[in-house]
Amino acid sequence: MKPVLTIENLCAEATRFAEIESIYDEPTLYGVTDGKAIGTYLEHKFTAYLAQNYSYQPGNSASGIDLPALEVDIKVTSTKQPQSSCPFKSATQKVFGLGYHLLVFVYDKYDDHENKTGRLDMQHTIFVDKDRTGDFQTTKGITDILSRDGNKDDIVAFIIERNLPVDEIGASQLADRILESSPNQGYLTISNALQWRLQYSRVIQQAGSIPGIVRIR
Repeated sequence: MKPVLTIENLCAEATRFAEIESIYDEPTLYGVTDGKAIGTYLEHKFTAYLAQNYSYQPGNSASGIDLPALEVDIKVTSTKQPQSSCPFKSATQKVFGLGYHLLVFVYDKYDDHENKTGRLDMQHTIFVDKDRTGDFQTTKGITDILSRDGNKDDIVAFIIERNLPVDEIGASQLADRILESSPNQGYLTISNALQWRLQYSRVIQQAGSIPGIVRIR
């Protein structure tokens, strides 16, 4: 029987995997510049690596994330522009977080033209707790309003000013929830789109110095 995968050993295996991958020359990656193709390659390789030693529930289109039992989604991004997309569910994700943790691999790719291989040198491997996956400026603004004794009208006005994708009723309901439970400070930059656009520069900068943002390699 294989042991059940936990977040603790997921992070440990991510460290080992990143070290192995950083010195691995892959012929199928030679000349590839499509970030989505590189991300798919690395995600599949990592989940196959995990499956050799652990029992876990793989993701599917219904769950929307890679490791649903652990509430973890795997993200792969280039150090040149550390960002990726994720499914849009509701505007509350910008305030209260995505609803799941992130395991982020940040690579620097280079090609060996003599041997016609590509290599992904892993620059950063970071685990982001779901409590830290809200939008930085949105959560900071809300926290500032609450610290100055702001009321529901102030919060609704802020939600509208920030162009969160909600109507008036949604803004009112979101403001009520914020007043009931102040959101944690998020560290992603989340851009509005049909899919959320997640940007990781601040996560990379803050990893290891903020609770919930762990630099595992």
